[in-house]
Amino acid sequence: MTRPAKRITSTDVARAAGVSQTTVSFVLNDKPGHSIPEATRRRILEVARQLDYRPHGSARALAAGRSDVALFSVPDLPVGGAISRFVEELAAALAVHGLTLVTHLAGAHGRPLADVCAAVNASVVVGVTSFDDDTVQALYRAGADLVVPSGVTASAAANPVGRLQAEYLIGQGHRRIGYAMPAHPGLREMAEERLNGAADACAVAGIDPPAALGMGLEIADAASAVGQWAAQSVTGVCAFNDETAIAVLAGMRECGLTAPADLAVIGVDDIPTARLTAPPLTTVGYDLRQAGRRRAEIIVASLTGREPCHDAAHEDWKVVQRSSA
Repeated sequence: MTRPAKRITSTDVARAAGVSQTTVSFVLNDKPGHSIPEATRRRILEVARQLDYRPHGSARALAAGRSDVALFSVPDLPVGGAISRFVEELAAALAVHGLTLVTHLAGAHGRPLADVCAAVNASVVVGVTSFDDDTVQALYRAGADLVVPSGVTASAAANPVGRLQAEYLIGQGHRRIGYAMPAHPGLREMAEERLNGAADACAVAGIDPPAALGMGLEIADAASAVGQWAAQSVTGVCAFNDETAIAVLAGMRECGLTAPADLAVIGVDDIPTARLTAPPLTTVGYDLRQAGRRRAEIIVASLTGREPCHDAAHEDWKVVQRSSA
């Protein structure tokens, strides 16, 4: 059995290049203020390349004053397409600035987030919404230099979404609106805020607040909700997200109803399958690539002591009109 090769260290590079380890450290960490001959610099870099040297994370963090790890905390929620795509875009945007994104799933019920932060030596911890004060302090004690977002609540991000949904349906002439709540308890707070936004839009229009019903992602649950909305003369439904909206469309088919003739449906997130439903789903979404770049800008600016150019909490939500509403 072949013995695994040992890790190449800066000492190995120094020995092969015929220089001191201190000189290697100056070159590989690109430290300014040291007059190292260009020929020596090139020789060290070439030897490091030939040996396939990679700096150890803790050593690199010591040299830079912080690590290059950003820890993204996903709460104990269903990980839908929108979160997955946002993580991809954020990881790509951070990579441009030399930061590596590591994801921690709170739903895995492993170690506390602060313990994970310390274990991976994260300099940044990013959340979907704000952490409570105790968690923020624990993360800083664990070594984080930055916790993002630090003042963004679920309600701040959720309320405009529900309002946009209801305003769109009202603009299409609907005067009795329903709201499809998700069954997962972890989504309840955000769903209620979106419902509040829809209720605000109804109040401005002078109509009754939405008829809210909870439903799981099962055809039977959705069909039951659709039947109740029909009995209440609801003609348009705002769904918490696209998955819930797709379930509503399935429940309508079970009841022999069609969208938008019998019931208009609008979702949230603009997931890829939204355009493949029958009929294609009208939804509310935003540019996830731009969102990832904005959040990365906030992180990098904060780490370097600059004022961020954008508000990380602000996303340009817009209605994506298709055939379901």
